[in-house]
Amino acid sequence: MSSSADRAGTWTGENAFRLLADDPPHPAPATAFVQVSGAMTTVAYTWEHPDDGPQAGLLALGPADGTPDAGPVVALWGDSWHQAPEARVLSGRVHEDGTVVVAYDYAEGRWRWEVALASDDDALALRMDDVPLADGERHTAMTATFTRA
Repeated sequence: MSSSADRAGTWTGENAFRLLADDPPHPAPATAFVQVSGAMTTVAYTWEHPDDGPQAGLLALGPADGTPDAGPVVALWGDSWHQAPEARVLSGRVHEDGTVVVAYDYAEGRWRWEVALASDDDALALRMDDVPLADGERHTAMTATFTRA
């Protein structure tokens, strides 16, 4: 995650949201602001729900074992629609390609919510998947893609 410093700043793009796997995606404008403080990275983002209007979220990421470039990650996440009103602690890892994937189980361990963050110099992507643990068929609930503002 140390390369996150290169990603700091304001990003704009589009979000596609769908509540159920069979629903068509609802495209809407989205923004992200990435800030880096030492080994911690925060991503503040906005998006729009088709019925409930403007929403916002915050994902704060940091190394779980003191290794900033790859390995275990811990995150604090809150979203005004997906996860409200309480924040959730997620855990995961930074993969070799730099993608960060964090998750937590909910509904008495029957479901997992996964958040993936990927970036390069020109693009930032935020994806949220709902995974039923019984059959493992993931449902992408939200995909946001951004370019530098």
